Amino acid sequence: MNGEDFQSIFIASKVFCPRGERPGFLALHNTPEPVIPMFSSLAELKKYAGEDSRHFTVTGAEVLDLLPNGYGFVLDLDGEHRVMFDAKAIEQMIAFAMRRMYG
Repeated sequence: MNGEDFQSIFIASKVFCPRGERPGFLALHNTPEPVIPMFSSLAELKKYAGEDSRHFTVTGAEVLDLLPNGYGFVLDLDGEHRVMFDAKAIEQMIAFAMRRMYG
């Protein structure tokens, strides 16, 4: 799958995000740059965070809108097909989404 195909699917897809005591993304800071763990399914989230994990669901487009500057994300952290995007890749994804939405 090429990058544009992935981005087209991602912005329309639902992702599952673990949450802590306060609303918002949980960040991992034990990586070269901070990343947000996200999951493509509830099963993948539970594999990482446990059966009773607290979470919220957003679309990929909402992720791009809400993700703090300087953060990347990792999709399916404990999954067989883990994918990681650094902050620079996120900037490119946002530019792609803006071009798709506004031309």
